[in-house]
Amino acid sequence: MVVKYRFRLYLFTLAILLGFGALSQRLWNLSIEHHEELSNKVPGTKNLKARIPGTRGEIKDRNGVVLVANKPSFEVRVNLKTLVEEYREMAKREKRDVPLYTYFYPEHSTGITRSKQEIDILAIVNEAIVEPLDKLGLAADFNANSLRVHFRTNRGVIPWVYRSDLSFEEFSRFAEHRLGLPGISVEVRPVRQYLYDSFACHVLGYVNQPDVEKASPEEMKEWNFYVPDDYGVYGVEQTFDQDLRGKAGMRIWLQNEKGRLVKEVEYQEPRRGHDVYLSLDSRIQMITEKALREGKPAIGRGAVVVLEPATGQVLAMASVPSYNPNKFIPSVSRRDYQAYLDNPCVPLINRGVRSFVPGSTYKIMTAFAGILAGVQNDRINCPGGIQYGNKFMKCWIGQKGGAHGTLDLSEAIMRSCNCYFYRYANHAGNANMTKAGDMFGLGQRTGIELDEESPGILPVQRWYQRNRPNERFSEAYIANMSIGQGAVEATPLQMAGVAAAVGNGGIAYRPHLLHKIMDGSELIREQAPDVRANFKEFGLTPQKLELVRKGMWRVVQDAGGTAKAARIEGVELAGKTGTAQNWRRSGTTSIKDNHTLFITFAPYENPRYAVCVLVQGGKGGGVTAAPVAKRIIEQSLALDHGYTVELAKVPEVEGNFEPVEVVSYDGLTPVPVPGAEEEELVVENDEPRRPTRREEAPRARPTIRVEADAEGTMKNKNQPPPPRRANFLRRILGRE
Repeated sequence: MVVKYRFRLYLFTLAILLGFGALSQRLWNLSIEHHEELSNKVPGTKNLKARIPGTRGEIKDRNGVVLVANKPSFEVRVNLKTLVEEYREMAKREKRDVPLYTYFYPEHSTGITRSKQEIDILAIVNEAIVEPLDKLGLAADFNANSLRVHFRTNRGVIPWVYRSDLSFEEFSRFAEHRLGLPGISVEVRPVRQYLYDSFACHVLGYVNQPDVEKASPEEMKEWNFYVPDDYGVYGVEQTFDQDLRGKAGMRIWLQNEKGRLVKEVEYQEPRRGHDVYLSLDSRIQMITEKALREGKPAIGRGAVVVLEPATGQVLAMASVPSYNPNKFIPSVSRRDYQAYLDNPCVPLINRGVRSFVPGSTYKIMTAFAGILAGVQNDRINCPGGIQYGNKFMKCWIGQKGGAHGTLDLSEAIMRSCNCYFYRYANHAGNANMTKAGDMFGLGQRTGIELDEESPGILPVQRWYQRNRPNERFSEAYIANMSIGQGAVEATPLQMAGVAAAVGNGGIAYRPHLLHKIMDGSELIREQAPDVRANFKEFGLTPQKLELVRKGMWRVVQDAGGTAKAARIEGVELAGKTGTAQNWRRSGTTSIKDNHTLFITFAPYENPRYAVCVLVQGGKGGGVTAAPVAKRIIEQSLALDHGYTVELAKVPEVEGNFEPVEVVSYDGLTPVPVPGAEEEELVVENDEPRRPTRREEAPRARPTIRVEADAEGTMKNKNQPPPPRRANFLRRILGRE
């Protein structure tokens, strides 16, 4: 019997323990794990966390000159959830059936369109927000459909921005009256300001307005009110977006039992992002921008890249036509953006990193291929043209009925003899043409901090096997490539890198726009010179390199050179002109649109600058691109001797397709223009170049400003109010 009772006692004790365990587990579950969820359901006061976006860091030039900053933008924000809850509370307090405004909208799901009913948030906003603001002169048109979609999508939790363009005077007037409207507040939000308008616009880029869809569910779960950050979508704003973004702050509000936010409990100030110092020198950038705009005629389509030969850093990069990034802040009007897209000159693309036919500037790469093959001392005869299979390929002078005769490498560079390089490249062979191109990084992205960079085309045998397998790679293809024609494409940035490598003694650097990143006075990281190839490791001695350097020197300084327009008194320049045949499409018609280029480094000894100038639609590199390079180098070198450059707002360039015969400038130094007989002509008898397709704008899409619709237009609001809503505003404000 004792055993029987003892067993029952044990069983009873076990049941009690299990019961207490279950109760404890349930208590833990409710009190700890689901505390926040359940406390939010209990009527009474509670704290609500609101995320405050961090302020973006500034973008500066290498000397600390601010190029992109932030300015205050005053926004009217409406917490639609609070507004609707206040409306419901009013109906509940009055203990009567006050009908909610209703709106029917079509819902498309499972292939069936249904009509669904929801609170007509537009009617409530018009009565509670727009009407009183209109009396103060603070109301504005808005998009009613956008308001409904925002409320339907976010259920009012994410504040709806009613106005984002308040002036300081309007902000002050709003703050003075302190309407106390439910759910409405005026916030100061920093927005981007590009201090000099179109200055370096293609490098700097622009940002988009916050997009809550870019936030993860886990991140949003931490906040009651989540306001995301602006984010970069183009240029270095995009590339260094994570560095520029600030650390979010926090504001905690006390909400009373009626759902009203009564006071601020805690505030953590957001932190500014890191400052990005670019390699650009704002003075040289301004000189470059003006050189493209102040020539006679001004350049309608073109680009300039200026590198520091000793490091590969980009000192300036300008492209025309251009755009004003301030038009994109905080959002761009549909009309302005469409105008940019419809412009056939395509102002949104950065021509400094887009690939073009380089023409005879490519002969410098070919010269190195021959040095790698050991044929740099060969003397080659130019009879005016050479037969390759069934194709007779002329020299540019052969088109005038002449011939260059027997030349060495330096003289061939100076006279830009095509026949010389046809034979020279075939002596070097495909393997060395490939190796030389790879040394300079041609046919591949340089790695510069711009996502829109084109790789260009190095059309050696491997390229044809991959892209045109049905075509037989031949000596004619090598000859065509040697003079920068046929399928060859290169960017002005790449060709500036070629000039820099020749100028600095044989080191090809990967170009960079980053100088350093700072957090206040603390250095976060700094960009060191990034070597792609040291030519000495390939057996290129200074003596061999000097053959190329001397040839480029003669292009500018010799009486028979093609770039005498680049001469600067007291300064020795070395360079190479290029004029390449090209066509553009206009509808179904192909129109000749030759590319003219000039690459240079200066001074000849210990060069400070390497420059590439591209002019689309030009007559010849020596008379269109070379004068632009001269202007830039002359003024940049003068900075060390008291010449000053004042930074100012740079206007947009719309662009045009007018042919450019000769470029000249007003100034102290006259620009010599070579006679027509000394100018290199474009070769028109090589492999026909396929007309280029219309250049397309970058894939990045800005935030398009939502225009007001008919329902959101103020002039349509002077209608008799719906029944039983006349006293809503006074009731929710406790004035009745």
